[in-house]
This record gives sequence, C-alpha cells and structure tokens, in this order.
Amino acid sequence: MKSPRYSAPVVNPDSERLVREHAELVRRIAYHLAGRLPPQVEVDDLIQAGMIGLLECANGYSATRGASFETYAGIRVRGAMLDALRKLDWAPRSVHRKARAAADALRQVESRSGREANDTDVAAQMGVPLDEYHRIVRDALGCQMLRLNDGEDGEESLLEKLPDNSPDPLGEALDEDRRQAIIDAINGLPAREKLVLSLYYEQELNLKEIGAVMQVTESRVCQLHGQALVRLRARLMEWLV
Repeated sequence: MKSPRYSAPVVNPDSERLVREHAELVRRIAYHLAGRLPPQVEVDDLIQAGMIGLLECANGYSATRGASFETYAGIRVRGAMLDALRKLDWAPRSVHRKARAAADALRQVESRSGREANDTDVAAQMGVPLDEYHRIVRDALGCQMLRLNDGEDGEESLLEKLPDNSPDPLGEALDEDRRQAIIDAINGLPAREKLVLSLYYEQELNLKEIGAVMQVTESRVCQLHGQALVRLRARLMEWLV
C-alpha cells in the first residue's frame, strides 16, 4: 500500500521535548486503531501520521486551554490518523459493487423467505462459494471503516448526505425518520451481529477482543461484522438513494 506523503512542521525545543515524552502515546493509539481496521492498513503508516499530528499539537499547545497535553494530544493524534486513512485509496470500485450486490441478494432472500437470511443463503443467491461471499463482506467492512468521506462510484459521500444546521422543518422530520429507521434496523439484527456492533462501536473493542468475549475466532467476528453491515445496507436501501 502506498503511503501518503507528509510534511513535518518546524519544531521548537519545547515542542521537541513534548514529542519525545509522548511518542509512546502515538504508538498506543496506532496499535489500538490498527486492531480495529482491515489488514491492508499498516501500523507504521498510522504511527507516521500520528507523529505529524503530535508535532503540530506540540507546536500549538497552550496550558491555558484547560486540558492536559496528553488529553489534547490524544484527540489530535487520533484525528490525524483518521484523516490519513481517509486519503488512502486501496479499495477498487468492484469492492463497492460487490457489497451492493450482496445487500441486494440478502434483501431478495429475506423478501422471498420471510426470515433472516444467513451467509449460506446469500452466497447461494449470489451464485458464489461461501468463502467468496465471506471475502466480499470482509472487504465491505474495510470500505465502511476507511472510506468515511468518500462517495461510491460518483455518489455523494455519507457525510454529504447529513443535514446542515439551517432551519428546515421538513429536513428535520426526514432526519428523525432516518435516525429511527437506523435504530430499528440495528435492533432487528440477529443477536450475534448486534452484539458485535455493540462491542465494536460502543465498547470500542477490537476484533480479537470481541472474539475472546464471544468465544469465536477473529475471522468469524470479521464475518459477523461484515454480514451485519450488509444486512443494514439491505434494510436501509431506501435511505441510501
């Protein structure tokens, strides 16, 4: 994976001291974040981006901000890593197309059968082997985590679809309906998929930690996570147009 280029800011002596003292903070954040991301992401890239964020933070920090440097730096370092991730272009458009095809296949199975579709059902509907379907949902999971600001195949990004702050009663009503639709879709997930989402997004556990909690392999957690996102996409299709 080709890493983005960074230009380091000028460092004064006080800032250099802060950077030396908090370099381990960058590594901790990088390894924690890497544990929650697909294997295509290299931890060294996260550390590089985080160190640039730490340098900028050290240069701009003032004790009058009311927060300790470590607290302030932790937020900025994590933000710098996420910004770097958004600039990486690792997923071809075919990944997005296959993710949409998986969601459509799941929707067809559930519409026809009247029950929750499992991974075997969806793979059969798509006409692909089960291991190929698992690869599709794993790649879909990576896209969801990395392409936070990017649209798909020329579409608007999810962030661009969020409402602005201007007064708009109709827009506010639609936003509330959208929020409720998402809540209902999550609540309607199979118990194991809902548990994975809760542990990952609310408790901020990584895939290995979730596997230990659920007593399954890390690979199985990844499959459940990806399947949950495909199922949500299928059930929220009307909100994605």
